[in-house]
Amino acid sequence: MTVEEVQKLLEQNEVKRIKLGAYDIDGTLRGKYISKEKFNSAVQSGLGFCDVIFGWDIADVLYDNVRFTGWHTGYPDAHCRIALDTFRLIPWEPGTGFFLMDFVTRDGQPLPIAPRQVLERVVARAAERGYTPYFSAEYEFFFFRETPDSLRSKHYRGLTPLTPGMFGYSVLRASANSGLVLQMLDQLPAFNCAIEGLHTETGPGVYEAAIAVDEAVAAADKAGLFKTAVKEIAARQGLVPTFMAKWNPDLPGSSGHLHQSLWDSEKHKNLFHTSDGMSALMQHYIAGLVANLPELAAVICPTINSYKRTVPGAWAPVNATWGVDNRTTSVRAIPGSSKSTRIELRLAGADINPYLAMAASLAAGLDGIERQLAPPPPTVNAYAGNAAPLPRTLAAATRLFRESAMARRWLGDEFVDHYAATREWEVRQFEKAVTDWELARYFESV
Repeated sequence: MTVEEVQKLLEQNEVKRIKLGAYDIDGTLRGKYISKEKFNSAVQSGLGFCDVIFGWDIADVLYDNVRFTGWHTGYPDAHCRIALDTFRLIPWEPGTGFFLMDFVTRDGQPLPIAPRQVLERVVARAAERGYTPYFSAEYEFFFFRETPDSLRSKHYRGLTPLTPGMFGYSVLRASANSGLVLQMLDQLPAFNCAIEGLHTETGPGVYEAAIAVDEAVAAADKAGLFKTAVKEIAARQGLVPTFMAKWNPDLPGSSGHLHQSLWDSEKHKNLFHTSDGMSALMQHYIAGLVANLPELAAVICPTINSYKRTVPGAWAPVNATWGVDNRTTSVRAIPGSSKSTRIELRLAGADINPYLAMAASLAAGLDGIERQLAPPPPTVNAYAGNAAPLPRTLAAATRLFRESAMARRWLGDEFVDHYAATREWEVRQFEKAVTDWELARYFESV
């Protein structure tokens, strides 16, 4: 959209204030409110946003191991441009408009470590090859009858779920909580985060939502904003959701599956589809995913907790495998119509940064196409095979990622070095933590 078109929309919708947002490395939305007067100025010349957004972790603790910013730079402002095409109204905040921001360097180039810009760079390389990537995210998430205060007072133990019992695909449970369900169904599309389906999953208070498909960057916008939107809608119902990959060892984990396909540059033809099933291009893309997943696992499984979900028999993959309509594999091929033929990356959990996970997935597939890789034989039961294992910890995954020539070729040296440093920091924070398991096991006995 042009500046003039945006200004007209703001007037038509009686927007009184603007909320701006941008995503950090962990996929947390950071932002602020600005006045319409400030917006009118910023939309022309951009604005500054403290670059500490890339200099601290998910808990606002400063990194001590990154080059981009720190005490050695004085935490200056990074320059941002308002992404006009991301405009949406916030239904639960009447009179408030929302925009995402893009980070740029001093000479006006996309900031190499900013998640949205990382994805844009890979999408641009796809476009150079004549491909238009489409994605959609599919999240599982749990609701609790808690508040931020009660979570902390309970030390995240003994929480009350939205509903009890294991009720997958339950019409009864969804209807009983229609106030929440209907608000999501009505307000998410109004926030330009339309969902194609919403249902309960197996577990107490757990839901699954399939976000409508879109071109890659817009799909990542929707996937990121979906999480924030659900949290804000739930808060007005006295609820707290979690998108942790595995919040309880006795319950299924929460996936963040990524559906994807490549279309032609005119967006008329699904290049994965043929009348006989999967195109050669789709098979090369699958082969690239399978070959590169171990080296990219740190991006697709970004937290310590991610690796508590990827265990045998828990509906999550443990090795680099693929199969046709197979839910035990990392990569599920879904042949279908000219519209629906696609690939589902099942390794991703709900804790992903969608920009980075989509960028890594797309890069892996494009790498397979570029190298004309052939996929290994499809797997039937991935838990019983001898396929290449995926890293079992974030530390192991980060070592592979830092050393990956493929990641550096497609995602860039600056991003790889910065991201690897943030994951190494995350590992160090965990290594010095004393867990409840350790206290119960060793406190009296050793």
